Amino acid sequence: MSENKVNNLLGISMDKIKEMVDVNTVIGDPITTPDGTTVIPVSRVSYGFAGGGSDLPSKAQPDKGLFAGGSGAGITISPIAFLVIANGNVRILQIEPYLSSVDRIVASAPDVVDKITSLFKKDKEDEETLPPQY
Repeated sequence: MSENKVNNLLGISMDKIKEMVDVNTVIGDPITTPDGTTVIPVSRVSYGFAGGGSDLPSKAQPDKGLFAGGSGAGITISPIAFLVIANGNVRILQIEPYLSSVDRIVASAPDVVDKITSLFKKDKEDEETLPPQY
């Protein structure tokens, strides 16, 4: 009997946490400036959760036990960067200093994409300028 109560308690708490955290919390809605630049906020979301419960004996109702339980959650949302898209180029503006190598990889991703794109454009232009082969 108490197992269902604990499951219900934890299930409701998890559903509420899911409502608070969605993709739009991590990657925000794009903001377009009058000059055509698009800015997309990026945030770090972390949350903690704890819960539990127990059956308590009851002298007044020996055939029915009493249940006591509780749960709690905390959430932290920290802005960490902005993706800036201007004139076909994507840049990342880091708010926090780089904390790990993963942060550095994420920050360099737009530059890598730009370089790969320019290589494909260069190869295509080279193919178009070469004389036909017989």
